[in-house]
Formats: sequence, structure tokens, C-alpha cells
Amino acid sequence: MEARRHVALKDSIRSIPDYPKPGIIFRDITTLLSDPRAFRRAVDALVHPYAGGRIDQVAGIEARGFILGGAIAHQLSCGFVPIRKKGKLPHKTVSMAYALEYGTDEIEIHVDAVKPGDKVLLVDDLIATGGTATAAVNLLRQIGAEIVAACFVIDLPDIGGAQRLRDMGVEVRALMQFEGH
Repeated sequence: MEARRHVALKDSIRSIPDYPKPGIIFRDITTLLSDPRAFRRAVDALVHPYAGGRIDQVAGIEARGFILGGAIAHQLSCGFVPIRKKGKLPHKTVSMAYALEYGTDEIEIHVDAVKPGDKVLLVDDLIATGGTATAAVNLLRQIGAEIVAACFVIDLPDIGGAQRLRDMGVEVRALMQFEGH
């Protein structure tokens, strides 16, 4: 039954060729989010390994990680921490720059978003190069978090981001994989 569940979830992802540039297939989870059954199954599958365990905070990466992370935090009865693009958070923050294909970007988190030793589950919709996720892990560790795992709906293993996180000692869970870029 598990395999059937994941096939159904994979079928709820829209693939958009040549977006944002030629040769890229964009994996769009908005179709999964708009399907109540698929959305519930995805959240339940991401929550299941951690239910009954001690997770203090779920950290979601802007923007789809907010949607998934909020639902996961609710199910785990824990707090939610937003990781945002630079300049979007109102209180004192720490930031981390990371490389993009062409240039750099920066994410930030409130300095008091977690307490030292808090067990944190990092969530986003997709892991590709891992640039944002590795920056998020570094930010969370900088303010004292213990990263329990990083969870994603989709992994693009050919690009190597999940392996980058594993190389940092982070458990990575993804509900499905798509080959290519």
C-alpha cells in the first residue's frame, strides 16, 4: 500500500518543461496542495516518522516550506519557525548567503527562533542543488538548533542536494524522486 500511496502522490505533481529556462523541468507542487487527499497524504507521510518523538520546532523554508511546515508543526504539536529571504523578518536576525547558478542569495532567521538544543525538523517542497537547505541547516545550527532531519516532498537526486545534506550529517527524507533537472 505504501508504494501505491507514493505513486498517487507523484501523479499529483505537475511537470512544466522548459521553466524557468530551456532544459529544466519544473516540478510544481501547487497541484498536490490543491488536492485535499494528496495534501493530507503528503503531510501525513512527512509527519509519520516523527510522530510521538520530540520535535521542538519545524523550520520551513520560504515559501512552499511554510505551507508544508505549518501543517507538519500542527500535526506534531510543536512550533513553527520561518526561514525567509533577507529583509523579510521584523526582529533581529542572522543571515547566511548561498550560491545560486548565477550569483548568490541570502536567507535569514530570527536570532531567538529556537532555544539552544531545540530539536528541529527542516521542511521544504523540493531539494535540488541543496544551496538553500544547506544554508538553512547552517543558520539553524548557528543559533543552537539540533537538526533532526530535512524533509522534502521531492528529491532531484541527479543534482546532488540531498547528498550535500547527508555529508553535513543531516538525515534526509523525501516522499518521491524525479530523475534529471
